[in-house]
Amino acid sequence: NGTTGSGKMVFITEDLVRRRAEHNEFEIFSLEEVSLHQQDIEKIEHIDRWCRELKILYLQNNLIPRIENLGRLKKLEYLNLALNNIEVIENLEGCESLQKLDLTVNFVGVLTSVESLKHNIH
Repeated sequence: NGTTGSGKMVFITEDLVRRRAEHNEFEIFSLEEVSLHQQDIEKIEHIDRWCRELKILYLQNNLIPRIENLGRLKKLEYLNLALNNIEVIENLEGCESLQKLDLTVNFVGVLTSVESLKHNIH
């Protein structure tokens, strides 16, 4: 039903990211790696504005239905979206450094935008 036990949607907040940035002295704007797995997150947002230096992003085991708002992450190399509700690979054209995308246990059917990622192959 898309809601957590508490019944409220979980969004990516600055506080959530900061709590996951202890390895970077709680500084989020220079983060190169962040783990936001198992948070019941339902929407990818803000990360590409706050964390422009990200190389590794763990978002596995959430409730995310679409890949979005990642286009400004030019340095992102690894994106883990396993165990979510994603059906379409989309909106990754801007992630020009992306080398590994983990979508294990999702509902991907239409692979249209894999075509658009061909130029990313190293």
